[in-house]
Amino acid sequence: MKLPVYLYGHPVLRRISEPVDGQYPDLGKLIDDMQACMYESEGVGLAAPQIGRNIRLIVIDASPLGEDFPECAGRKMVLINPELEVLDGERVSRPEGCLSLPGLSENVPRVEHIRLKWQDENFESHDEEISGFLARIVQHEYDHLIGKLYIDHISPIRKQLIKGKLNNIINGHTRCDYPVKYAPKKK
Repeated sequence: MKLPVYLYGHPVLRRISEPVDGQYPDLGKLIDDMQACMYESEGVGLAAPQIGRNIRLIVIDASPLGEDFPECAGRKMVLINPELEVLDGERVSRPEGCLSLPGLSENVPRVEHIRLKWQDENFESHDEEISGFLARIVQHEYDHLIGKLYIDHISPIRKQLIKGKLNNIINGHTRCDYPVKYAPKKK
């Protein structure tokens, strides 16, 4: 099934996500569908709120970035109920984009070193320190689970400068090469 990506302005993107347990219906199919959506959209990560589900589930395939960022090589992950801890307070700014904010890219300050605890698709527990660009991808996707978007990390001045583009997304004046779901129209 082709899942639509929910775009900026849709309320589902601002909600806190709920934990997932082994009884979640058709979880394996949902993970497969999310991965297919991520690949079709040419993303390296996708969080469940981006497909309209407020559950603590993320899929990542950072391997396409492995040539430029060795820590990403071969990193394909399913993160269920992730918990993130910042290990390095120094922030580095790098450009980020988001499937829910098509056509935009902004420099976002993020830490370079995190500890991540999660369960995989078999509900086996993992605990790993992650650095570099892979840590950025994880933080970006994790933000979706707590109702945040990368634009929440940019300066108010910069956000004001892209306000017209954000309004175009909200009003459905954005073209995408992948299925999308726009914010509901206000009555």
